[in-house]
Amino acid sequence: MRFDRPIGIALLLWPTWWGLFMAGDGRPGLANLVIFTLGVVVMRAAGCVINDFADRDLDPHVARTESRPLASGELRPPQALMLFFVLLAVAFALVLLTNPLTVMMAFFGALLAGTYPFFKRFTHLPQVALGTAFAWAIPMAFAAETGNVPEPAWWLFALNIVWVLIYDTEYAMADREDDLKVGVRSTAILFGRLDVPIIAALMGLLVAGLIVFGLRFVPHPAWFTGVAIAFGLLQHQLWRIRNREPTACFKAFLSNHWVGFTLFAGLQASLLMRG
Repeated sequence: MRFDRPIGIALLLWPTWWGLFMAGDGRPGLANLVIFTLGVVVMRAAGCVINDFADRDLDPHVARTESRPLASGELRPPQALMLFFVLLAVAFALVLLTNPLTVMMAFFGALLAGTYPFFKRFTHLPQVALGTAFAWAIPMAFAAETGNVPEPAWWLFALNIVWVLIYDTEYAMADREDDLKVGVRSTAILFGRLDVPIIAALMGLLVAGLIVFGLRFVPHPAWFTGVAIAFGLLQHQLWRIRNREPTACFKAFLSNHWVGFTLFAGLQASLLMRG
């Protein structure tokens, strides 16, 4: 597993736990905690497989991805597809242990997971598709824990999409020159020289949304402390990417798991202390 892929699991796990712990008022059911944690690992693996399948003709032309199994010939496309469907079957078996609403929502989640890697071929907004795929675990977690999807779930869903748009644009900035050569589209290419100011604006939108979420649903100092720390971490990322140097942009992307952890810690502390 490449060293960015464990980070990918964390970037999916923290928002999933935001939803699960928020829905469970800080104490979600153990069964759902296990199901969704295992589900994150399985679905992230499935996402990596289908992403590599989608990019199998592009990855050999990019230095950072030329050693991926499909790009290097270590794995054949039919084998990758078989692995993808096996992983989907495992994830579906896990979701069958929840409730009918969650099972129904899982079909849309599977569609998102199977299609988001292809969006970069025809739109400059594949990061939005990725954000939707990642964020869908949040309403699913609410559905599993409470049997419905209330307003806080959709707030967290939208906020997570903004966050993914931030960090996956940073990721795309690291690959921008290679992507331009092979014809892949991304928000980094769409934003051009306005990429850093737009990311700064998105960070402002994210923090503002987190503050409003706290005022509405978790009005506790611990939440706002977490948001303040996350704001500082985001500003450090902004400083890192200021010169658009690819390695610095990639490191900024990798550091986002601390943002997710900080927000989860602030949320959990708020839920437990208010109870």
